[in-house]
Amino acid sequence: MKIVVMSDSHGDKETVKAVSALSADATFHCGDSELSFDDSVLQTMHRVRGNCDRDARFPASVAVKVEGKTVLAVHGHEHDVKQSLMGLYYYAKESGADIVLFGHSHLYGAEMKDGILFLNPGSTMQPRGGKDATYAVVEWDETVRVTFKNMASEIVDFIEIKKI
Repeated sequence: MKIVVMSDSHGDKETVKAVSALSADATFHCGDSELSFDDSVLQTMHRVRGNCDRDARFPASVAVKVEGKTVLAVHGHEHDVKQSLMGLYYYAKESGADIVLFGHSHLYGAEMKDGILFLNPGSTMQPRGGKDATYAVVEWDETVRVTFKNMASEIVDFIEIKKI
């Protein structure tokens, strides 16, 4: 399974268009696109509402099956992800998620907790902490590989988690 994840593009349609065109089993935008829900660049993506999105048609969360895995996407502001992942962890457990995608902090990172992958792709427009603007690619087969890429599709960081 391969998914592409982005977040916090804050009105940058060209980046959304480029990332949404990448080959994957599913593509996700974790909020703060600042576009309308029916904007053509978002149509091929699973998308959620961020704290800067004004279009009420964006759902607060989406859960979809991709190649047998349940992928849960949220923005993160309603789960206080800047403080802790505990609220999101409990929501993931209640939802039966295998993968949880979120944004809001503009900092990329990934970790596995109790068999659930938690992933923040960073921000494609306003990265924080001196980091590059990034999106993420998740590949899940015998191992879980998360690659963080910059806007030139160059690898910025990489994590591989072997399943036990």
